[in-house]
Amino acid sequence: QVQLVESGGGWVQAGGSLRLSCVASGGTFSSNAMGWFRQAPGKEREFVSSISYGGGATRYADSVKGRFTISRDNAKKLVYLQMHSLKPEDTAVYYCAGRTSIYTSPNADEYDYWGQGTQVTVSS
Repeated sequence: QVQLVESGGGWVQAGGSLRLSCVASGGTFSSNAMGWFRQAPGKEREFVSSISYGGGATRYADSVKGRFTISRDNAKKLVYLQMHSLKPEDTAVYYCAGRTSIYTSPNADEYDYWGQGTQVTVSS
């Protein structure tokens, strides 16, 4: 079973940038699609972005398209989420997730393992 640990969250002013990292241990990482989700207080978990096993295919939620970029380094078992032009509405706990499929998916219930989350707070 793959374990995931996120890092890189924090506090930033609106318009700023952060880069989230997710490192995997155990299991088979390079053949799994990966995703980022987020959950704000009082709201349901929502899809942010996903990337295929080789990095050739990516998906983004409309709310982050053009501002966030997902990438991965299979040799280092890392997935990144580069976030620019952050807005207060991006404030949430961000979760890294993986699925035992090579294909991306925006559906949380199609992911098989999750990290513990990292808090991102954007102030206005």
